[in-house]
Amino acid sequence: MNETTAANGPAARGAAARADGLADGIARLRRALRRGARVADPGNSLAVAQLELLSAVTEHPGARPGQLARLLHMRPNTVTTIVNSLAAQGMLSRATADGDRRAVELTATDAGQQAVHAWQATNAAVLHLALSTLPAPQRRALAAAVPALAALAQAVDRLADSPPEPPPGPGPR
Repeated sequence: MNETTAANGPAARGAAARADGLADGIARLRRALRRGARVADPGNSLAVAQLELLSAVTEHPGARPGQLARLLHMRPNTVTTIVNSLAAQGMLSRATADGDRRAVELTATDAGQQAVHAWQATNAAVLHLALSTLPAPQRRALAAAVPALAALAQAVDRLADSPPEPPPGPGPR
C-alpha cells in the first residue's frame, strides 16, 4: 500500500467523518447555547461579537484594536465598529497609549466586566440545566471529555495563531 492509498483509505475517511461530525456537533452546540442564553436572558442586548470582544478586553486589559482584530480574527474595521458601540454604551474605555499618542488602549469598564460575567453565568446556567436533563452516562462522558475538548481548543488556537504552510504542490505554471 502506498502513501496515497493510505491517505485515502477507510481509516482516513473514518477520521475525516469523525472530525466532520465533531465540527458539526460543536457548531450545533454553539448555536443551541446562544439560543438558550438569549431565552434565559432576553434583556441582554449585546451581540455575540460584542460579548466576545468585550471578553477579550477583560482578558487582555490595555489591548489595542489591532491586537484584538488579530486575536479574534476580525477585520480591523469590524473591531472599530464594535469598539465604538461598546464605548458609547459605557462598556469600554479608551486611553491614549503610553509612548504613542496615536494609539489607543482599551479597558473594560465595570459595566463591561459585569456584562461579561453575566454572559458567562447565563451560559453556565443554561449548560447546567441542559446537563441535568441528560442521563448519568452521558453526563459522565461529557465530563470525561472536558480535558480533551480543552486540548482541542488549544490546538485550534495554535493553528489560528500560526497557520500551517500550504502543502507542496505543482506550483505556478
